[in-house]
Amino acid sequence: MDFVALELIRNIARIDHENEYVVFVKPGDDEGCLEKSDNIKIVYLGGSYPDFEQLRLPRAAEKEGVQLLHCTSNTAPVFSKVPVMITLHDIIYMESISLFKSGFTTYQKFGNMYRRLIVPRVVKNSRKIITVSEYERERIANFFNIHDGRLTAVYNGVGSYFKPIDDPQQLAEIRKKYHLPEKFIFFLGNTDPKKNTMGALKALALLHKDETRYHLPLVMLDYDRNVLMASLQEIGAPELMDKIILTGYVPNIELPGIYSTCSVFLYPSHRESFGIPMIEAMSTGAPLIASNTSCMPEIAGNAALFINPEKPEEIALAVKKYLDDDAFRKNQIAFGFERSRAFSWEKMAQQVIDIYKSLV
Repeated sequence: MDFVALELIRNIARIDHENEYVVFVKPGDDEGCLEKSDNIKIVYLGGSYPDFEQLRLPRAAEKEGVQLLHCTSNTAPVFSKVPVMITLHDIIYMESISLFKSGFTTYQKFGNMYRRLIVPRVVKNSRKIITVSEYERERIANFFNIHDGRLTAVYNGVGSYFKPIDDPQQLAEIRKKYHLPEKFIFFLGNTDPKKNTMGALKALALLHKDETRYHLPLVMLDYDRNVLMASLQEIGAPELMDKIILTGYVPNIELPGIYSTCSVFLYPSHRESFGIPMIEAMSTGAPLIASNTSCMPEIAGNAALFINPEKPEEIALAVKKYLDDDAFRKNQIAFGFERSRAFSWEKMAQQVIDIYKSLV
């Protein structure tokens, strides 16, 4: 959600010189990622997140004289004298996911409780509601019974720097920096149960029980080693710890190097509202394995090999298909390049600007 908001603001600054915008932010280490421009004013507001959003933000918006307040990350002030528009990325937290289910951090549980309390009220009061896929639009419309034209889907985009890297020296530097082997499976997992880290690990275990040509290591990013070991012990495969490479934090600008060098990119989530990593993978030429659930077939089109996320054996078979069938692999990569061209941050920003103009 942070990247979507940031790209929206950056592209608005570049595209729209007719209107003026005020961006309300909390002070922090990442405040340098935004810059003032002729049409962008930045206003800093402090406080805890609920205090920032429910009290300080609506007052500041009224004080600045804005005509429309666009809240970009699922929640917004319940009471605002300024008309509100919201981007509702998903409603996973409103569905049948327990707040106390193992896998959620304390921060995630608090966030889900806050959203469950705030979102129904905000949805009722919003002049316009944007979401990120037709799948999620239908979910939201049915859940909140919204059939009055206020709800629309606007696709996310992908950074222009997500493109294949074929410079040998640059690739060598990426491999050295993140200790990447010649061949590996790339997986952007985290502790959120919807990301299906357990399914990916079970598939890895199945691959390492087969012929040695399938014994590829799994590369993950900033994941807690102790949590990972606990998961491997749970599935009875602690020995796989030696087959998993944890790179630590990777700046977004360097992700194309990892996508460009991986043998397969795994995206076996149980539930997504859009799935930006799929577009990143397709744009960089990474063979994509994705779940056949929620929005993923809508977004990936014919560029992914789809699997049932509940069946690790299907994930393992999909990896084998890419490793064994070079012609299929090349075709899927070509489909990925073609499909990824449908998504851009500029296109997303222009659609949002058009919505602003229709409301003000």
